[in-house]
Order: sequence, then C-alpha cells, then structure tokens
Amino acid sequence: MDYIIYFAITIGILVFIHELGHFLAAKSCGMRADVFAIGFGKRLFGYNKKTGFTFGDLPKDFDGEGNTDYRLSLLPLGGYVKIAGMVDESFDTEFANKEPQPYEFRSKNFWQKTFVISAGVLMNLLLAVIIFWGANFFKGKPVTLTTTVGYVRTDSAADSIGFMKGDIIQSINGVKVENWDEIRNEIYINTIGEDLTVKVLRNGVEENIFVPRKMIPDIEKQGEMIVPEGFKPYVADVMKDSPAEKAGLLSGDIIYSVNDKVLGGSSEFIEIVSKNAGVELQTKVVRTNDTLTLAVTPGSDGKIGIAINDIFEGKSEYKTFGFFESFYVAGVDLVNLTKVTFSVAGKVIGGQVEFGKAFGGPVRIAQLAAKSADVGFESFLFFLAVLSLSLAIINILPFPVLDGGHLVMIIIETITRREIPVKVKIAINNTGFVLLLLLMAFIVYNDILSL
Repeated sequence: MDYIIYFAITIGILVFIHELGHFLAAKSCGMRADVFAIGFGKRLFGYNKKTGFTFGDLPKDFDGEGNTDYRLSLLPLGGYVKIAGMVDESFDTEFANKEPQPYEFRSKNFWQKTFVISAGVLMNLLLAVIIFWGANFFKGKPVTLTTTVGYVRTDSAADSIGFMKGDIIQSINGVKVENWDEIRNEIYINTIGEDLTVKVLRNGVEENIFVPRKMIPDIEKQGEMIVPEGFKPYVADVMKDSPAEKAGLLSGDIIYSVNDKVLGGSSEFIEIVSKNAGVELQTKVVRTNDTLTLAVTPGSDGKIGIAINDIFEGKSEYKTFGFFESFYVAGVDLVNLTKVTFSVAGKVIGGQVEFGKAFGGPVRIAQLAAKSADVGFESFLFFLAVLSLSLAIINILPFPVLDGGHLVMIIIETITRREIPVKVKIAINNTGFVLLLLLMAFIVYNDILSL
C-alpha cells in the first residue's frame, strides 16, 4: 500500500508541475485551455466556473466557453492539458476542417507554439533546479575527505586492472583530485567515453593505472569501481541460533577487523567469511564505547547469519554555498545528471547495460519512491528532482506524441511554410501513442520480473 501511495504522490507532483507549465504558457499566449487533468480516462470529479464542482463526466456537448475544467481522472499514470486547437491525443477531430480561431494553438506563431510546447519540460527542469538549490543552500554537499582506496575485491575487474588497497589516488587523466567526490566526478561524469589513466601513490612510489573505458561497465556490475577508506561493516540484524549469535555479535555492532586485518567495508568482510567456512575468526567489534574481540566461526556454507550494511567512519564534511552560488552548483548538478542519463542510454544502445536495469516504469518508480521516503524527506526530494529531470529529458525526445515530437512538426511547418494536414498529425500522434503504450507495457513487464 505504501508503494501505491508514494507512487501517486510522486507522479502527481511531477505531472502537475509539467502540465502547469503548458497551462500557464498557453494562457499567457491567449490560448484556451479547456481541460487541466491529473490522470487519464474517466473524470472522477472536477471544477470549472460554469458548472462549479461536479462528480463524474461532463455532458458530451459541454462547452466551457474558455473556462478551464480542472479535473482528477481515473488512471493516475500521467495527465494532460487540453489546449484548444492543438493537434494531439486530446484533439477533437470534428474541428479538423474548420478554420483556426484566434484563441487556438493552430493560429499562433512559431515562437508562441514553441514556448507552449517547451514549457512543461522547462517547469520540470525548474523543479529539479529548485530542489538542488535548496539542498545546496540549506545543507550543503557531503564531501568524503580521502583519496585512499579502502578495499578492492580479489579477482574483481578493478583488481585485475591493478588497483590495490591503500593506493592514494592523485589524479585522473591529468586532473588532480583532492577528495573522493572529485574521483567519482572524474570517473563517471567528466571523462564519459574516455579511457582513464589513474595516477596513484603506492608505498611512496607513483604509479599509473590504465583503465579501458570498456571495462568500467564490468566493474560497475560488481559494485562501485573502488571503495574509499573509512567504511566499516555494520551489523543490521542477527539471525537466531546463527554462528554470529553464538559468538555474541549484536545488532548495531561495528566490525573493525578480522584476525588483525583492518576492514575496508562489508564487501571485504563477506569475502573473508565466505573463504573461511569452519575456521575461527578473531573479530574485533566496536559496541557503543567498548571494543570487544569475538571468536566467530562461519558455518559450512561460509555464512555467519547476519544482515550487514556499511557505515562511514572516515573523515567527511559538508561544503556550504551562498544563496546565488547554490544556483550555479544546482545547474552543475543538473548538467552532470544529464550527462549520466545519456551515458546510461548509450550503454543500453551499445548492449553494455541491460534495458531492464537502466529503465524503470511505474513499479520501479513506486519502489524507489517508497525507499527514498523511508530514508528521509531529503532523500525523497532528491529522488523527485532526479525523476523530474528524467521526465524532462524523455519528453523533449523527438518522438511522436511527446513534446519533442510536437516541436519537430512545428519546426517542419515553419521551414516548409506549409501546415502538415491535421489528419496526418493525428495519424502520427496515434501511431506514437500506440508505440509508447507498447514500450510502457514492456517496461512494466521488466519491472515485474525484477520483483
């Protein structure tokens, strides 16, 4: 039930903001907006100045005479604004052969049409910028103050390339890095499509590690390419009658070392435990203000019966920004996320990343919305900003029925100085709508398979 509620809230906010952009732009250009709907299908209830607040559908011959009907419809999977004279999925075909009226979309010039079509995308971008600005101004950005590698899994792609625990990363492709966040930016954003040369300081000696770009997807499948020092395994839960319970491990314990080997995170602990079935491990844990050493013996399956997470115990700080600087940083955040989005799309097209893992539909959105809300309000807002940006990018694609598709037709009409026949526009939009429904069905199918 939580998933459904958070999905409705998330989609409701994003669709409202998007359609509000179209609505305000249309009104400012002297166009009639006959319907402002959240959801599709049957009208549940709504309000307009002519009939007031009513339940159910309006009469088929209803004419609002320029008064917008604000409504909530049955299927909460989107929404729309019905702009008079705009040839889209809401266009009344009976008006196809009539001359455009002054209040119709069809009668407006290129710039007015472009403004109305683009306004939804601009509002989604604005929402993302405002959320990022608020996060930067009121809280700042967390910065992990280390460039030292804390863990590299044995036999992993990162291990085969040559990374080692304790390496101090100095630069990537000649760009000096001073904290882990700069390392992430250089690997995943600033060098998209490029091979990497990573300069590290190892035991006082500088070395260069070459990372072919084609290997990064393999590294990503195994988790983050390399993990900074400072992470420690955190015991989230202990199973009853498990080796962990018998050894005295408790929920909330932080595991510091095994057999005097200081750990670099939960992955390293899991690796050690899985390779030592039946072997007693001297495990040092921190419990509140006490340090204990427990003898933990993994079972024959190489497990000790705990749920484990990572907790960061290293040095970090929040970098704060001024009022106007926060807008600039929000813009940078927007650009970086856009780069990552197109990078992922490119990897899907290139077959490096599975479609189902890169894109999610209603089920995935509901799951992520609920999880982000469980973490906290800030996390939910960040998820909302990322999703708003994604919605903007998708909508501006030159695909029939999307805003980008409408924009392409407007540009074609302007260049040729001839209006595309209404019947052709309707056919193109209907084809695009069917293809979009098929794509959504495929995405939902993938969502269900991933449950």
